[in-house]
Amino acid sequence: MPYFIGGVITPQQRLLVATPERFRDYFNIEIRVNHEVERIDRENKRVDVRNRQSGARFTRPYDALVLSPGARPIVPEVPGVDLPGVFSLRQLEDAGDIYRWLEGKKVLRAVVVGGGYIGLEMTENLVRRGISTVLLEAADQLMLSLDPEMTAPIHAALSAHDVVVRLNSPLRAIEETAGGLQVTAGEGEKFPCQIVILATGVRPEVTLAAEAGLEIGELGGIRVDEQMRTTRDPAIWAVGDAVEVPDVVTGGFTRVPLAGPASRQARVAAEAICGRPSRFRGVQGTAGVAVFELVIAQTGANEKTLKRRNIPYTAGYTHSWDHATYYPGAELMTIKLLFAPDSGRVLGAQAVGGRGVDKCIDVISAFIQKGGTVYDLEEAELCYAPQFGSARDPVNIAGFVAGNILRKDVLPAYWSEWNAVWSDQPPLLIDVRTPGEHTAGAPPGAVNIPLGEIRGRLYELPKDREIWVYCNVGQRSYYASRILSQRGFRVRNLSGGYKSWLARKAVDRGSD
Repeated sequence: MPYFIGGVITPQQRLLVATPERFRDYFNIEIRVNHEVERIDRENKRVDVRNRQSGARFTRPYDALVLSPGARPIVPEVPGVDLPGVFSLRQLEDAGDIYRWLEGKKVLRAVVVGGGYIGLEMTENLVRRGISTVLLEAADQLMLSLDPEMTAPIHAALSAHDVVVRLNSPLRAIEETAGGLQVTAGEGEKFPCQIVILATGVRPEVTLAAEAGLEIGELGGIRVDEQMRTTRDPAIWAVGDAVEVPDVVTGGFTRVPLAGPASRQARVAAEAICGRPSRFRGVQGTAGVAVFELVIAQTGANEKTLKRRNIPYTAGYTHSWDHATYYPGAELMTIKLLFAPDSGRVLGAQAVGGRGVDKCIDVISAFIQKGGTVYDLEEAELCYAPQFGSARDPVNIAGFVAGNILRKDVLPAYWSEWNAVWSDQPPLLIDVRTPGEHTAGAPPGAVNIPLGEIRGRLYELPKDREIWVYCNVGQRSYYASRILSQRGFRVRNLSGGYKSWLARKAVDRGSD
């Protein structure tokens, strides 16, 4: 829908993938729009229905009932959210309302509240229309489903298109002014605008289910079994954004309001109703979003979730090209891979870059669903040709890096640890890049010993002090760490190298 608002998808009717007439003609299914089910009579297997246009009421019996009420937007409880020009985006009608407002008004400035998927897509499409846009996020990072350091490229992409981003800036109030609207956020900062988009998430629509006595889980969704049957009534199923389902990685319940899982849930429910033993495997939150030229995708658990659930993990960062670099147009992508430190089971992955990001996450997602390990990623045989692949695909490289860690060929270090309060002296930080690279930019305190010189300069290095090595992306420093460890030095390789340091630095600066 944001891309219809931005003029990328036209006309609006293209967003309609089916119509009541098509369901009738193709499948002999009766679709009644503008009809609301007001009550479920579980004892008699009936539903009370109201025609929202005429007001007429009637009841319909059922043998099997499927609930798919979706979710409703979360609207902040602040003054002014009901003013003209303030919109949420959930339904196709909402997209039409926003489009007509933009077409009918002189909109020069916009404020988007919420830095998740919809907030980012709306920001991009408002900018496409030539509208100066401010993006407000109440938390200390954009895209809470990502780990903080992976959001640095998003900030860079937004900044390149003159988007003003404010973190730690919850919405305080919206008021009408002579020029349209004024938004107050954070510690009182004010933003004049002519439209406000509220993209602050969704909440499961479970009113009907709760009133019928169906079980509602701790996350606010309808509880179902592996066949999408509600836990308290074998004649009622539920699917989509309103349900809680198992998390493939953590084993707990979760809510993932995405079209892909909803479609699979609907198929499982339909087959179960027809007597087939289908089951829903669970979700892992595989999703992607584009922010101008940047692509972000993820699958499985992030580091924050694993910490919160006390699930042991190790992380690896890689920066790889989407295809062979000798073929023109290769684009760099960053992958963060999370995996179990004992078995190597893949727990999650996040990728940021350009072309090929979605492909890599799709591959890793399939391995996660089947309980795959980093060793499986090492051995994955993926499509190769110079124009769209490499002999060592980014997925393979992520597996190699993780496998090296698990085999103890290398001990990893992370930039998030660098600012720790050291009980002893801090590690010696060695930059194994070329002098030119080091001069162009390096972390404070780094000593430059290029990889090609390191064997001849071992006498400069202490054996009574830990050494951390880094290069640009982690490959040369891996070689250096092997050289040093084989000569008795205590050495760790900084995962992701200088590029990951830049991302960490940007995040630390942005959250100040």
